[in-house]
Amino acid sequence: MDKRMVAFIRALRAAGVRISLAESQDAMYGTDAIGITNKDYFRAALKTTLVKEARDQEKFEQYFPLFFGSNQPPMQDIMSQMSPADQKMMQQAMQALQGDMQALQDLLRQLMQGQPFSQDQLDQMGKQSGMNQATDMYQRQWFERRMNRQAGLQQLQQLIEQLLQKLQEMGMSPQQAQELREMMQENAQGLADQIAQYVGAQLAEQSANREPDPKPDLLDVPFSRLGDEEVDAIRKEIRRLAARLRSRASLRQRRAKAGAPDPRRTMRANMKYHGTPMELKFRKRHVKPALVVICDVSTSVRYCAEFLLTLIYELQDQVARTNSFIFISDLTDISMAFKEHEPQDAVQRVLMENRPGYYNTDLGYSLNTFKKDHLGLVTGKTTVIILGDGRNNFNDPRTDIVQDMQRRSRRLLWFNPENPGMWGTGDSDMLQYQPLADGVFYVSTLRDLANAVDKILTDG
Repeated sequence: MDKRMVAFIRALRAAGVRISLAESQDAMYGTDAIGITNKDYFRAALKTTLVKEARDQEKFEQYFPLFFGSNQPPMQDIMSQMSPADQKMMQQAMQALQGDMQALQDLLRQLMQGQPFSQDQLDQMGKQSGMNQATDMYQRQWFERRMNRQAGLQQLQQLIEQLLQKLQEMGMSPQQAQELREMMQENAQGLADQIAQYVGAQLAEQSANREPDPKPDLLDVPFSRLGDEEVDAIRKEIRRLAARLRSRASLRQRRAKAGAPDPRRTMRANMKYHGTPMELKFRKRHVKPALVVICDVSTSVRYCAEFLLTLIYELQDQVARTNSFIFISDLTDISMAFKEHEPQDAVQRVLMENRPGYYNTDLGYSLNTFKKDHLGLVTGKTTVIILGDGRNNFNDPRTDIVQDMQRRSRRLLWFNPENPGMWGTGDSDMLQYQPLADGVFYVSTLRDLANAVDKILTDG
């Protein structure tokens, strides 16, 4: 049992639960005092000593039955509950199932007798499905499906229906056939549950025996793979990231305050000295950008939009002005929210009020709304940022509006979190938008996003 508990603790650590050596010892002491005969008390002792944070409770509940649960499903011997006449009819019906593989018929007999899979059967199916190559718990459902196919559970459902049809042809009443179907389905579910338990336990043990991988820097985790914990951590750290960007931008402004020498202004200003350059004049190089930000907030790019808006509004002292819009099926002006609330509060309010739902993304229609109501915001001093994956659900992409916005603005930049290999596939119009932009940034991580924002601040 001690070895089992050590493996359980290692698996929890591999899953990201923080457990110290002292807490592991407390778990051992607690189970020694309480014992293992009462499973509820045993589980409570482990949970009390090992779980410190509410977010880790779900992982504990997921892993506990994999290490301390029973792999014997509740199954009933159907044949023993039948009368001798019905047993004889069943034997004749099973023999009459011609053309089915012997392995399937053996599985059907095992099902009728209420026999779970043996450990040798499970190990053999696991080997054939490649369980020894499994690495992470997220592969569990995939390996369950593979082992179900190895066991023949999918074909077994067809065989059950054939058997019931044959029994009814031989004189079994519909009511008896229905009762038999329910018992057989319960046993089949028990076998499927046994496979699920086996796969989960194998994955948990293999992760316990493997050293946990070092956690990647949050800046480098793709938005598509962010979990709830990582999103919360980024929300806490994003203000610190904005402070670093602000410091770098301010330093560049101080260095570039004078700018490069301007010969024409210098000569004109020194005419009073007969052309002798006594007073040097410089070009003004750094100008704070005026921004128009248009963000897709559909499910596929929602985190990216949230972090971009938060970053930009945390850096408002480095920006001349910002007008912000979001869209899914149509455009919404959200600029006022950032005038009334702090950036992170404003972003959360905006996302709460504009949830993704049944409506489909339509960038073309949203751009048409922008043209009708807000195109006057775009001038020769404006940097336009469009954040989205360029997917329009086969609607009109309105590239003519993007081209008009690019022509009127200082520059039009596109931020896309989708892998470039997917651009132009399916309903993606990104390959049509790409040549119309002055720059396209692939922003799959927070580091990519921060670098893109930093480049905008670099040259105003």
